[in-house]
Amino acid sequence: MSVDPKILELRQKREEAQLGGGQKRIDQQHAKGKLTARERIALLLDEGSFQELGLFVTSRTPGVKSLYTDGVVTGYGTINGRLVYVFSQDFTVFGGSLGEAHAEKICRLMDHALKNGAPLIGLNDSGGARIQEGVVSLGGYADIFLRNVMASGVIPQISAVMGPCAGGAVYSPAMTDFILMVKDTSYMFVTGPDVVKTVTHENVTFEELGGAMVHNEKSGVAHFAAENEEHCIALIRKLLSYLPQNNMEEPPAVRCTDDPLRADEVLDTLVPDSPTKPYDMKEIIHRVVDNGEFFEVHEHYAQNIIVGFARLNGRVVGIVAQQPMVLAGCLDINASVKGARFVRFCDCFNIPIITFEDVPGFLPGVGQEHGGIIRHGAKLLYAYCEATVPKLTVITRKAYGGAYDVMSSKHIRGDLNFAWPTAEIAVMGPEGAVNILYRDELAQAPDPEALRQKLVADYRAHFANPYIAAGRGYIDDVIEPRQTRARLIAGLEMLQNKRDQNPPKKHGNIPL
Repeated sequence: MSVDPKILELRQKREEAQLGGGQKRIDQQHAKGKLTARERIALLLDEGSFQELGLFVTSRTPGVKSLYTDGVVTGYGTINGRLVYVFSQDFTVFGGSLGEAHAEKICRLMDHALKNGAPLIGLNDSGGARIQEGVVSLGGYADIFLRNVMASGVIPQISAVMGPCAGGAVYSPAMTDFILMVKDTSYMFVTGPDVVKTVTHENVTFEELGGAMVHNEKSGVAHFAAENEEHCIALIRKLLSYLPQNNMEEPPAVRCTDDPLRADEVLDTLVPDSPTKPYDMKEIIHRVVDNGEFFEVHEHYAQNIIVGFARLNGRVVGIVAQQPMVLAGCLDINASVKGARFVRFCDCFNIPIITFEDVPGFLPGVGQEHGGIIRHGAKLLYAYCEATVPKLTVITRKAYGGAYDVMSSKHIRGDLNFAWPTAEIAVMGPEGAVNILYRDELAQAPDPEALRQKLVADYRAHFANPYIAAGRGYIDDVIEPRQTRARLIAGLEMLQNKRDQNPPKKHGNIPL
């Protein structure tokens, strides 16, 4: 049976469009260790689920041959059976640069995602604004930026930077919820090495200026560093397994295969007797959550605070915890911003927040004060105060000063606040308190060091424990560490229908 010529024409055009910039440029992409736009989508989505939109959209760049797709593949499909929208920039077509039609395709996709309440995933691999189209390409970026903001807190937005992302292009990923980068093949910066050299006379490589580890370790711009593109896509799929489709839904629960009443005796001895000896808070997290599975976010940045996702009895929770092994768990500028951003994300998307607290205070120092620790620390305080999701706190050891208040204390609407017997809740540590309270006595004592040690021991006995706070009702219960998992799960069950709200307002004015 002969095939209609028009069907043959359609098939030919479809094949041409799916080749992007042609086989030669596809080979060049592969030679760089990078997948093509379509290969990335095929890996990301459930097999056979991708439905493309805008395949035959053509470029409008003056003076060059018009090409199908205009350098971006857009459409929708499923990940683990759940609807997602995805755009994947095609570096084989005009270097993935953004022109008028390119931007319109992304904007239409974003509109679909927002109207239908499903996550938006952007796979970025672009040379930036298409210079030949001038201000039209800049306008296209602004159209996308506006939609990023409108979608913020409504649907999850995830950006994978899988190649270059430079100039104005960086601000769309920056306004999404999570950024993933690929080691050695992706980079982000506002101005490239050549401009930096011209303006500041600094010699710097692409990798040193804006590579994956730079933005994961130093700037905090990126949340995940992938070993390669396959790993990056696997991380996106894993991340989405913890997130709801939109702000009106609950995160996806799974059947729990870990005993909700499981008691772990090791927890009873994890906190050292010495208050100055560090321990690994991640071990506590792994021993408490379902099957020891903790999906850490921002792992390489501000490591004195830990944030990430886990499950308790099959239900998703966001975890915020101090890490005593780094800066003694002090809150500094970077940790405050990292924690605040994560708390606000969880609150946006109905994810209960579990806080494991061991905080000696805010990091002292001229650099911190001049850098604005007051303003940045207030971001974390603001985020916790503002959050209306269930908030449960476990104080494992230190909870000193203003940092005690900040870390989801009862006073800022913490719902359930537990302490281990090792908890020390006070205005400050014993040594600092004694030096202030007994300055004159110590100065006049014949043996000031002996007196100091006695006073420190007295202070520790009276204040470095959880019972005064519990007596005030600031702590709901002092629990055996081995009971932590069961108590948190019981608390989450009790709070699953929690309703809380903030006063009507256009929006608050977080201290940015």
